[in-house]
Amino acid sequence: MTTAVLITGTSSGIGRAAAARLLRRPGVTVYATARRVDAIADLAAAGATTIALDVTDEASMRAAVEQVEAERGAVGALVNNAGYGEYGTVEETDLAAVRRQFETNVLGLARMTQLVLPGMRAAGSGRVVNVSSMGGRMVLPVGGYYHASKYAVEALSDALRFEVAPFGVRVSVVEPGLTRTEFAGTASATLAASAVPTGPYAALTAATQRQVAASYGSRLLSVRPDSVARVIEHAIVSDRPRHRYVVTPTARMLVQTRRLLGSRVFDALLLRQLARA
Repeated sequence: MTTAVLITGTSSGIGRAAAARLLRRPGVTVYATARRVDAIADLAAAGATTIALDVTDEASMRAAVEQVEAERGAVGALVNNAGYGEYGTVEETDLAAVRRQFETNVLGLARMTQLVLPGMRAAGSGRVVNVSSMGGRMVLPVGGYYHASKYAVEALSDALRFEVAPFGVRVSVVEPGLTRTEFAGTASATLAASAVPTGPYAALTAATQRQVAASYGSRLLSVRPDSVARVIEHAIVSDRPRHRYVVTPTARMLVQTRRLLGSRVFDALLLRQLARA
């Protein structure tokens, strides 16, 4: 059986790695999307069907789903990967930037899901794989708005999983830890743009910048995008996909540490860690 997989945000990082990996799997037709198709010309050369897609634009989203359905009958699996990190303190971050992030990370994901579900229900099967983050299970300082967007993805996924199960549609959440993609650079850039150099949070934001650079630069703490792509593939092809996949040992350790220690002790550990950064 051939499965049509539609992936958002394949111009770099996890989305690109997922598309490249699935292209090597027999029986899978990959629809790779990005805002600019010239950015994914190599995926087209490798066999993917490439589509221009902006998850903040209704016409763009609708056209992409309609193309897949016209060619394949229905979207077999939707991988909601498009997203980025808008970093900064709660007080200092421009709310216009926060709205843009929620449009991409949450509302774009929700709308893409709405568009593919009628076809999946008619087919009696389908997979929705939402790429969240370990940041959807725990919160670090100076990333509150990014974490809020991923907590929203987690909540939507839990509701959706229950709602669509009777129609043969499975929903999984993939929660990567530190992954060596463009995410860290974007997060650092948005943090630098939002921070007030002489403001009350200057020391905190500077320490966070150093911590981000050290953590994402560590081969021990971070992984390559293909490690996450492998999990996305499993969520699509497994007969019994998990509801949640926490990717990387570091992510599993941090999520469990936060759960077991509670907020007071975890805050104290963060304070100590940032003081050493």
